[in-house]
Amino acid sequence: MLYSAYELAYAAVAPARIAAGVGAKFWRSPLNPASGSWMARSAAAALDVFENATRRYAKPEWGLDETSVNGVSVPVRVEEVERKDFCTLIHFARDESALKRAKKTNQADPAVLIVAPLSGHFATLLRGTVEAMLPDHEVYITDWTDARQAPITAGRFDLNDYIDYLIEFMQTIGPGVHAIAVCQPGPALLAAAALMAERGDPSRPASMTIMGSPIDARRSPTVPNKLSQERSYDWFEQNMIYTVPAPYAGAMRRVYPGFVQLSSFLAMNSDRHLNAHYDYFQHLVEGDGDNAEKHRNFYDEYLSVLDMTEEFYLQTIRDVFQEHRLANGTFMHHGVRVKPEAITDIALMTVEGENDDISGIGQTQAAHDLCTNIPQDLQLDYVQPGVGHYGVFNGSRWRNEIQPKVAGFIRMADKAAAERVAVRAAAE
Repeated sequence: MLYSAYELAYAAVAPARIAAGVGAKFWRSPLNPASGSWMARSAAAALDVFENATRRYAKPEWGLDETSVNGVSVPVRVEEVERKDFCTLIHFARDESALKRAKKTNQADPAVLIVAPLSGHFATLLRGTVEAMLPDHEVYITDWTDARQAPITAGRFDLNDYIDYLIEFMQTIGPGVHAIAVCQPGPALLAAAALMAERGDPSRPASMTIMGSPIDARRSPTVPNKLSQERSYDWFEQNMIYTVPAPYAGAMRRVYPGFVQLSSFLAMNSDRHLNAHYDYFQHLVEGDGDNAEKHRNFYDEYLSVLDMTEEFYLQTIRDVFQEHRLANGTFMHHGVRVKPEAITDIALMTVEGENDDISGIGQTQAAHDLCTNIPQDLQLDYVQPGVGHYGVFNGSRWRNEIQPKVAGFIRMADKAAAERVAVRAAAE
């Protein structure tokens, strides 16, 4: 009922939202003699804030049409490599001729799979992550499907299916791929890597970088971690899961709605968001177009959300946040126990933010304790001072401090892999 009520409320406010958009244009129109007055600017700003607060935010575009390599502009096109019911593997293909002019070398750049979180936002939230990696890497990303757009005939999708997708995508990209998990998918990537390592899969990642992730949510528990412990599994099932209404393609599918997740995000930092919108109003009144545009760009991304399938959300709550199955060695994948200790030649880097209020300090570092058979020279743990959760993978600290370390780690892993191959060849 909640999902239908939400859709009804959105439809009911539509006339007021449309009127607000028209009113804002009226007050700003150069044909309006009062358009330059304080009253007109204030009225237009108030109507603009209302229109933006009540509209539906669609999935944003990537907007990554080019990158700069050694001062040379290199065109970029977004390619679909593999489309599945619940995810599309995307490749940010750089123009080869322009890249050759910029690189002046035939050495191929490392292939990197960025595993985007399936936790309420679209993969485009990692635009800044992709942008910083593009100059020196072949970048791929998991673009998760909004569950309300997945027909019920597509079947179920749970955490085990998520892991299967990661394995298939790494096999598609091929041997030597490096994987980066941002936030929520850390346990899934670690599980996928362990399964591939145990099977001796040649497409297992050369390295995995896990950033701000709940590998062991018992360490430095945050507000979301504590909530998952205070509430029972049945409570989440009864209060967080709703049925997608018509006319969505996923009608009748049971989901954890994006608007419910967004409400939780906003409630955690309500003062910050209220102040941001008040500042936006002031920027509009003052004619500060640059800061107003920054606000719009951020919230166009932040307020665009997707639904998650019931089975994926509930399994994640139980296995990752309540029973900590990967951390305590009881996580099962299609009846097979996942063994992080099976990983012996996959380099592991963990990245945490000093002020992370989603995944506390130590939760990501726990991956090193689980992967007991990775040599120390293939491990790196890094804590970035002065950043919160978002700053781990976006913003100036990511671009200037974290990303260079990740890039250096990837190249170290490639060098170590090449040396192992040379040693084996010499032994034969």
